[in-house]
Amino acid sequence: MQKSDHFDGVRFFNPTGANGQPFSKVPKLFLTPQARWPSHVHVQPRPAPPLADAAVVVTFIGHSTWLIQTRAGNLLTDPMYSRCAGPFNRFGPRRVRDPGVLFDDLPPISIVLLSHNHYDHCDLATLRRLARRFDPVVVTPLGNGRLVRSAGIRRPGRVVELDWWDEADVAGLPIMLTPAQHFSARTPFDRNRALWSGFMITVDHEAALEREASARRVPTRLYFAGDTAYGTFFREIARRLGPIDLAFLPIGAYEPRWFMRAVHMNPEEAVQAHLDLQPARSVAMHFGTIQLTLEGIDEPLRALEAALRAKSIPAERFQALPFGDSIRVGERD
Repeated sequence: MQKSDHFDGVRFFNPTGANGQPFSKVPKLFLTPQARWPSHVHVQPRPAPPLADAAVVVTFIGHSTWLIQTRAGNLLTDPMYSRCAGPFNRFGPRRVRDPGVLFDDLPPISIVLLSHNHYDHCDLATLRRLARRFDPVVVTPLGNGRLVRSAGIRRPGRVVELDWWDEADVAGLPIMLTPAQHFSARTPFDRNRALWSGFMITVDHEAALEREASARRVPTRLYFAGDTAYGTFFREIARRLGPIDLAFLPIGAYEPRWFMRAVHMNPEEAVQAHLDLQPARSVAMHFGTIQLTLEGIDEPLRALEAALRAKSIPAERFQALPFGDSIRVGERD
């Protein structure tokens, strides 16, 4: 790997210089009072709906896990089905809300998008289940390949590692890695040895033009932000990559700000990212599933509503879907 504006030859870093608090600050975080979450919130799971006449159907499974159905194949983002987000699935924060789609009800998964190596986004137990059942291609940032292969995804060509702004055609879907502001670590000793990112997915389908016998390719473009703080890179993504049909933006795990500002957006910043990106629609994620920080379970949703009102953005332009709910994106003639 060559040195770059986000890699010094050994470790990756955010070009802004904001690289999060050191592990030595974690005890201070744990001493701060936190809101009490319920021990369990039941979700009635349901199968994902068929594509029908849509170009894409996206279904919110929970946290940052989405099922993205296309005719070229089905994708999962940051798949997390375990009860605990931590080492050996025993230590660390526990899942409070059930997945919106049962693992056994998933349609065939061709591609997994893995944004970084944190336990609540890179769950090896879930990756092992996916490897045994579907043997998907995993697209992930640089430095994560060995970890992915340890979950049993080892066949040649099944792990695609990319740098920011790199693009690969995976099963007929162009997928580009986009910048994010975050960090990586699985232990206190491997901080920033692997990269983090978002993704742009382009889904092509044919739509007939009215009053014309010819047809044209009409792409549906999806932007998955991964796990990220707010940054000027959102405007750069919009400038470089053009119109976005649907953006997946994180809104939770943001308190206290002295600790989280450099790695997680709060809802107000997520609304600003929506304005920077100018998608047709955005959907919220990274909330209400696992208590990672101090705010209450429903506080991100209330704060998102307030931030949208403050910017006079209609609620349908930036939605928080109920767990297990789906929306259709684009039309197919």
